[in-house]
Amino acid sequence: MTTSQKLAGKIALITGGSTGIGLATAQRFVAEGAFVFITGRRQAELDAAVQQLGGAAAGLQGDVSNLADLDRIVAAIKEQKGRLDVLVANAAIAEFLPVEAITEDHYDRQFDVNVKGIVFTVQKALPLLPDGSTIVLLSSVSGVKGSAYSSIYSATKAAIRSLARNWAVDLKARHIRVNAVSPGPIETPGLNALISSPEELAQFKTQMTSVMPLGRMGEADEVAKAILFLASDDSSFVTGAELFVDGGIAQV
Repeated sequence: MTTSQKLAGKIALITGGSTGIGLATAQRFVAEGAFVFITGRRQAELDAAVQQLGGAAAGLQGDVSNLADLDRIVAAIKEQKGRLDVLVANAAIAEFLPVEAITEDHYDRQFDVNVKGIVFTVQKALPLLPDGSTIVLLSSVSGVKGSAYSSIYSATKAAIRSLARNWAVDLKARHIRVNAVSPGPIETPGLNALISSPEELAQFKTQMTSVMPLGRMGEADEVAKAILFLASDDSSFVTGAELFVDGGIAQV
């Protein structure tokens, strides 16, 4: 991985950083000179990710939908490093049901992690973010596209896009840039776990790629490179934006 140290000396927090897009982003950030805190709910996965990342990373176990966990995570970062320069709010879950089958639990779980988790991750981290720092929120093409059984998940992702717009205004006096990244179908452990049948998973991927201009699934590192762009000074005049990394699926 060729690097130019775009994040040299920076301190970053990536929620949901133990697998998939979060881990790929942590790898990019470490390679570019940052010290990275990652969070995850499962200690074993978190430990494995930290070992993979090396000495410029630390893992903080916790659930972003639990405000006490967030308080503990932010307190640990303050004690260990004293500040944050980059915040990537990536932790999310996805569940799919048709409208007639939606339950209160289905609704609450996704909004608690995907929206409440992002709101309070950002709010609680703000005292550690100096003026001129950057925040990247992970949304999805689902926030702008309709698809079967995904109404609640898609609604959470549309909410994240709205948060990026509004916080870009709220934080403009502090010159804190807030942007959203919206991936399309990406090869990650999380996506592969959504469908238990190998045949149905292959069918899903075939269907997805058939309507994508680039004709293939994306890789986690391709999203990580977009997040790096928004986290670094390369995007110094970009705020309130949504950057699609989707193979064109939501663009044409």
